[in-house]
Amino acid sequence: MKRNALAFLLVSSLITLGLSGCQKPAASNANRAAATAANANSTKETFDTAAIERELKRIESDWPRVWKEKDAQAMDRVEADDIVLIYPDGMVGSKIQDMSDVKNGMVSADSWEVTDIKVTVLDKDAAFATGVSIVKGGKSKTPDGKTLDISGDYRWMDTFARRNGEWKQVASISTPIQKVAAAMAPAAVKSSPAATASPAATTSATKPTP
Repeated sequence: MKRNALAFLLVSSLITLGLSGCQKPAASNANRAAATAANANSTKETFDTAAIERELKRIESDWPRVWKEKDAQAMDRVEADDIVLIYPDGMVGSKIQDMSDVKNGMVSADSWEVTDIKVTVLDKDAAFATGVSIVKGGKSKTPDGKTLDISGDYRWMDTFARRNGEWKQVASISTPIQKVAAAMAPAAVKSSPAATASPAATTSATKPTP
């Protein structure tokens, strides 16, 4: 009797192990299928590139108005709190400085045109824009009461990140465009407006585009 019971238990155990072994491949296959489906869904993620380009071009085209009208609220909406700004003279700025300068009217110009704007969309939350600012009759005030002539052409690049559904400018760099004729005649080249400012006197006014 005991021998039969032991045999029964042994057979039952083998059957259970066999069933478990059969189920493992099925579970593994199911996991692989789920992972494949997840990857497929992630690669199918789409976003409206054209809409992003339009929005960033609108932001870039609005900077001359922002400075002219001292629209600090618009600047506050666009610039990230941790933005990194590199001005044409190589100095590093911040949002606090930009906000102060726009409120105090540190920049003015007879004409300020933003042109050649190109937007490169990296993904749904990251992009960068490049362009040229043409400033005529540009003036910037320095903390020591001096006025600098910032007229000229500047090429810039701005980096954007979408945070909480809003596009924020997180980095910006701008540099004067040297004229070919001037470069061929060094004696006639005037120093750039930024070069005449000492680090202590530098403001965001030396950078036509935030």
